[in-house]
Amino acid sequence: MNIIKKYFRKCATLLLGFILFISCSDFLDIVPDNTISLEDYFANKEMAYNALSNVYAGIPNNQLIHNTEWLLGDDWLGQRDATKSHSGLAGSQVMEGLQNTTSPLLGFWQGSGYATDLYEVIRSANTFLEYIHLVKDMSDAEKGQWIAQVKFLKAYYHFILIQHYGPITIVDKNLEPNSTSEELFADRAKIDDCFNYVINLIDEAIPELDNENMEDQLGMVDQAAAKAIKARILLYRASPFYNGNKDLFGDFYDHDGKTFFPMDEPGSQNWTKKWDEALVAVNEAIKQCESDGFGLYEYTDQPYKFDMDDWKENTEAMKTLYTLRMLIVDPWNKECIWGRTYSMGQSSTIQDASNIRLPRTFTNGVQETTGNSYNWASATYQVMSRYYTKNGLPIEADRTFDRNNMHRIVSTPQEDSLDYAPYRGILQPGFMTVSMYLNREPRFYANLGISGGYWRGHQFRIDTEMYGGTPGGYDPSVSQTDFMWTGIGVQKFVHPESKSGSWIRQIHFPYPIIRMADLYLMKAEILNELKGPSQQVYDEINKVRNRAGIPNVEVVWSDPNLCNSQYLNRHQTKDGLRDIIMEERSIEFAFEGSRYWDIVRYKKATSEFNTPVTGWTGNAYGRQNFFRLEVKQRRQFLNRNYLWPISLNELNTNANIIQNPGW
Repeated sequence: MNIIKKYFRKCATLLLGFILFISCSDFLDIVPDNTISLEDYFANKEMAYNALSNVYAGIPNNQLIHNTEWLLGDDWLGQRDATKSHSGLAGSQVMEGLQNTTSPLLGFWQGSGYATDLYEVIRSANTFLEYIHLVKDMSDAEKGQWIAQVKFLKAYYHFILIQHYGPITIVDKNLEPNSTSEELFADRAKIDDCFNYVINLIDEAIPELDNENMEDQLGMVDQAAAKAIKARILLYRASPFYNGNKDLFGDFYDHDGKTFFPMDEPGSQNWTKKWDEALVAVNEAIKQCESDGFGLYEYTDQPYKFDMDDWKENTEAMKTLYTLRMLIVDPWNKECIWGRTYSMGQSSTIQDASNIRLPRTFTNGVQETTGNSYNWASATYQVMSRYYTKNGLPIEADRTFDRNNMHRIVSTPQEDSLDYAPYRGILQPGFMTVSMYLNREPRFYANLGISGGYWRGHQFRIDTEMYGGTPGGYDPSVSQTDFMWTGIGVQKFVHPESKSGSWIRQIHFPYPIIRMADLYLMKAEILNELKGPSQQVYDEINKVRNRAGIPNVEVVWSDPNLCNSQYLNRHQTKDGLRDIIMEERSIEFAFEGSRYWDIVRYKKATSEFNTPVTGWTGNAYGRQNFFRLEVKQRRQFLNRNYLWPISLNELNTNANIIQNPGW
């Protein structure tokens, strides 16, 4: 089947084709004489299925470390970024200010810098829609289902392009040899027109999609996935970046002298209408998803043998830890509305790159990790600091947290002390570590690999140390470069049963495109923007917070015994609650690529992404030397980076295309 799939892609390029690169993208398909007819590729259901698979293949491959946009923002640091090798990890290179117009990094418009050419995939979608009716061994109902899926994917790919480039060229159908010059050299559409096209196409698809996919169709689009993505798209349309952006794009004009972006003021009728429509969409998505059995994930199985004793002694805390630890890696659990699957045995994934180093002398038969973990993706100090305290407050807002001495070396409680009870199974007893690792929320311990914690991987629980010469740390006898450069690991994408080395055992799971927690926090955001703080907003936030084992938002932010006075009652203003929601999103979706786009949506990237990425002195020996902050990488985000550049080749091909501002 894979061979056929590759063959279809190759032939589609040739046959839809001998492509003339004369339009704004590589989507111009003119079929010459004397070629094999495209009808041959829709001769039967099997061939049509491979054509369908070809359209699905365009979904961005974010589990691959080189391809992923999840490296955008300030959550991750890759070894290749830290060592300035720049042989991959395009997402981080974008953040360094290395984006360019000759060969754009992660260039979805034209397929450059490790990204898929989305216009090529849209071309495949149009071809599918044009020829699927020819398949003879399929019922009309089956054809209708596949048509709906392809319509949705076509809309989704247009949205990804909008997300990166703003106004785009809409490709509703493939071009013919007799196409007019206006069709051949198409302009970019206005932002509102782009969004309207995408939403209308999704609305066409939804009634024809399955209510719920069967087990053998996981990863394919059903009504729940389509409605959830529709809600996300309408949230983007309503967000400040797209919903009246006079400050950034008030002088970004089309050929007709009109601005590409709407100039509606906040609170205006059109501004409010977009938020209203986003609310309707997210409510419909939640209703559909909950009806189909989706919900917030909860671990209900037995713990691993290595955790049995601690599970008995510290049951509730361990249940929460397991829920948060397995949230992503438990394959196709009820929280994952739509995910991106990948091929068995595929290496260079985030799971590979996140895995902890083990010393050669480690017992229990666990192999060294360097075989496939050569990209070594670690967490930054920035993301580690954003996790809440145990009280569910940011570090700076929690008056019980000793912020002035966060980097002081302290001992965790001894195993036989009462103070150790809440840390059992979470932190090693009597371990010298840094003060800011204590009294943090459960997601901190579930997501991160820290000195003094535990790493659940290789089918074992490993007493984690990250400094030189220790489990997880720098070992020059093996490599001068292959280690966690920030001294902070990421457990979130490493399945506890996956073994490293040559990956003699690897548990595969879908990388989430959208999950239930996103819908609840989206609803909270939309309600707050429309009406300001309310118990209804708090309730949506608390669904996610309660699953994470932290108190209700309205409780902790109003408690003068917990909350510093300058932050007290922050949740009672629209601006303050918006910040809280964004903070909650940055923690809940840490390392999942959400924070970058959230910051862009609210036009805060130039203030958030121009500070250096920091971490501990990862190759240092001894705790005192290790727990010192270092600048690992300097990053640059200018106003022009809000919209990504279109390659010069595209502009030279089609003079009607206007480049994004600043490029």
